Amino acid sequence: MTILIRPHHFLCMLTFLGKGYSAAFVKNYTRIVERLNTGEDIKIVDGPDDICKPMLHEAGHHCHNGSVKARDGIASRRIHDLLGLDLMTGQHLKLTGAQVETLRKAYENGAFRVACDGCQWQDMCTSIAASNYRGCRLNPDHEPENG
Repeated sequence: MTILIRPHHFLCMLTFLGKGYSAAFVKNYTRIVERLNTGEDIKIVDGPDDICKPMLHEAGHHCHNGSVKARDGIASRRIHDLLGLDLMTGQHLKLTGAQVETLRKAYENGAFRVACDGCQWQDMCTSIAASNYRGCRLNPDHEPENG
C-alpha cells in the first residue's frame, strides 16, 4: 500500500512521540509511522492526508486552512533544498533512516522553524529536538529499492 502524506508532515513525523489531538488521531498516526518504519511507499498529496483522516469529520478543522497549505509549501522547499527530494503532488518516495537523521539535524539547527510558525505543537517539538529525539517513533531502517 501507499501512505498519503502532505509535505509539512515530514517535519511533524520527526518528533512524534505518541501524543496528539485525540486517541483516534494517535492510534492512526502510530500505525502510519510503523508502516513508514518498514519502508512503505509515500505519495505526496496537496491537502489533507492519511495523518489528517481522524480529524476531517470535525467542522472547521485546520487541515484545510490556508496557513497549513502555506506550511506545506515552506516545508516542501526547505526539504528539497536539504535533501533534493521533490515533494510535489503525486511524487512517490521512500523515507530512509539517513534522510530522517539529516532532517532531524536540520530541524535542531532551525532550518525548518519557519514552516512551524503558528503551530500549537512547536514548543513541544522544540523540546523533543533538544532531548535528542528521545522516544520518537519514526526510525526507518530500510534503504530504498533500486530501479
